[in-house]
Amino acid sequence: MRMISDNLKSILSKLPKSVTLVAVSKTKPNAAIMEAYDAGHRVFGENKVQDMVAKSEELPSDIQWHMIGHLQTNKVKYIAPFVSLIHGVDSLKLIKEIDKRAAQNNRIIDCLLQIHIAEEETKFGLSDTEATQVLAYAKHLPNVRIKGLMGMATNTRDESIVRNEFAGLKELFLKFQSVSKDLQIISMGMSNDYEIAIEQGSTMVRVGSAIFGQRN
Repeated sequence: MRMISDNLKSILSKLPKSVTLVAVSKTKPNAAIMEAYDAGHRVFGENKVQDMVAKSEELPSDIQWHMIGHLQTNKVKYIAPFVSLIHGVDSLKLIKEIDKRAAQNNRIIDCLLQIHIAEEETKFGLSDTEATQVLAYAKHLPNVRIKGLMGMATNTRDESIVRNEFAGLKELFLKFQSVSKDLQIISMGMSNDYEIAIEQGSTMVRVGSAIFGQRN
């Protein structure tokens, strides 16, 4: 089982200090998460609300849980008491619900706007215009804080496509940052493309299989 801590150390050694590593623990048992935890890691990402709630109740309370999957509006209430960062805000309806549930828990919840940067239609996300509208609206919501942008590149071996998509997200981030100083995070890059993402200015990478091995 030392594989996980070794993988973690290997990846962290390649990351600049300015980049946060989210260990994607979806589908992984608590024992695997605890190995990463015992190696000093505290930031974990889940893509299913039910799993994240169960793990948050069973695992140490100082873990920062990131919701990295598509979040349905009717499930926000389950994670509002403890979620550290929501990566996938992709509608006005969702940001309103997060604000409402955060207020009920006396919290301000940090969020990222998910931008549609891939060629695949299957990926969720806002267009640049929609993101501009959500960002402007969110400024008036007292219990949410938009901390940055998230994007998922096209699943392709063509690195030039991936590089261009990440570069486009960075460009949009800089444009938004000029009007909203809260923006600090660009979450882009996963196990297969995080090195390109970092080269293009990512400040947060979501890595699962390269830490925990292939999905069960």
